[in-house]
Amino acid sequence: MKAVINTPDAPKAIGPYSQAVRYGDLLFVSGMLGMDPKTGEYAGPDIEAQAIRVLDNLKAVIDAAGMSLQNVLKSTVFLKDMNDFAKFNEIYGRYFKEAPPARETVQVARLPRDAAIEISVICGK
Repeated sequence: MKAVINTPDAPKAIGPYSQAVRYGDLLFVSGMLGMDPKTGEYAGPDIEAQAIRVLDNLKAVIDAAGMSLQNVLKSTVFLKDMNDFAKFNEIYGRYFKEAPPARETVQVARLPRDAAIEISVICGK
């Protein structure tokens, strides 16, 4: 019933975890960073470039599981700097235009590889 989901269209896991795990009708997507899956480098130093890349990475994993962004029930957002909240919200809104998922957004002291943002999601069919 548990199935691991991996795609080359999103960055490889940087530790002992899967990009996502499907369990029944639920999909648990691990925290994604704003890294380009081809180069392993950040899309850019700023919140805008990294946020767009994170959301594109999440979309790639969700698509690989046979779902879409419309299936996202909840997202957890970790920001390096809460001053980026307004800009992030504007970008996030482009991806979730109607019936956006439940969400929490928190500022953290530090993220893996000094990322500006990390997002994980839970999806359901």
